Amino acid sequence: MPSGQTEISQPGNGSGASSQSQPSTSRWAERTVLTDARGTVRAVEFAPHHFGLKLQATIASDNQLRIYECLEQPSITTWQLSEELDIQSLASSGSPSQHSRAHTAAMATPTQTNSTLDAASASLVTQALQRDFQQSGTATPQPSSRPGAGNREADGGWCISWCKDRYWGELIATACGTSGIVKIVQLSPSRKPTAILTLDPTPPPAPKDSSVVPESNAPVAEASAPPSFAVTSVAWAPSCGRSYHLIATGGRDGRVRIWRVNPGEDLDRDDDDEEGKWTAVAVADFDQHKSAIGRVEWNITGTVLSSTGNDGRVRLWKATSGSVWRPAGSIGVEQAEETEQAETKDVDMEG
Repeated sequence: MPSGQTEISQPGNGSGASSQSQPSTSRWAERTVLTDARGTVRAVEFAPHHFGLKLQATIASDNQLRIYECLEQPSITTWQLSEELDIQSLASSGSPSQHSRAHTAAMATPTQTNSTLDAASASLVTQALQRDFQQSGTATPQPSSRPGAGNREADGGWCISWCKDRYWGELIATACGTSGIVKIVQLSPSRKPTAILTLDPTPPPAPKDSSVVPESNAPVAEASAPPSFAVTSVAWAPSCGRSYHLIATGGRDGRVRIWRVNPGEDLDRDDDDEEGKWTAVAVADFDQHKSAIGRVEWNITGTVLSSTGNDGRVRLWKATSGSVWRPAGSIGVEQAEETEQAETKDVDMEG
């Protein structure tokens, strides 16, 4: 697909009647192409059906979240761009504790250390990633000795996931660039879109001990912030009657995290009452993949999480009694091949 384009298709009517003994003659037909993106489209997801026919796309090179709404149904040929948001500079609501902290660096995946980009796209990626570092309050990182580390699209992550619960309105979890954080964005017809919560795995800085007085000639070591790794996948779990939300993330650091998000009293309130704000805590943090995460996804009830990584394995995670999340099994390519060979092996027959 050409850079900056999103295609929307639907199955068309084939010629002739189909029967049970004949394959279907229906074909997918292109209905429209959305060309607003100024770079590579990295994630596309339809909103839950109760919000109507909407589509959102996060753009890799410009960090823009775009929301489209279909104006003609069922032909789905005319779409209107209803929102265009710069996720990195999106205004946040809530207390400073709900805002992201500074980050310093990002690493590329081991399988993408030598990838390159076209000149135009590479320029946009560099600008977006540099803006990411500037807005986080850190200097642009210097070239690293590790191959692939730097301002390239392969170093970043762009992903989105809608909230599945109708009660809380239009909420989207999204991650852009190399910051390593996830923002929960609220869309409302009565106010501008805002980030109501930020999921940041970086531990808070240790408080300084004022009772310790360094010697006058001793060098003062400056505490450096830990490196950040881009979030490559985010998945909002179906609530299924829970009073809280579960959001899973996977990143280039090889870690799968599960966040428990507690809703506030009212999304539309503008005061600074802490009791009315959304809060979140990481309830699980796994590093069994030992390599970059490609995808995280929930089952239909939001009780089992699956993840894939560059280690070539699909891993499952499930909560035990006491809401403690633990590994629930995994499968790799070698296991699938062994199972297939066992099923096709000839059985020795005694004559």
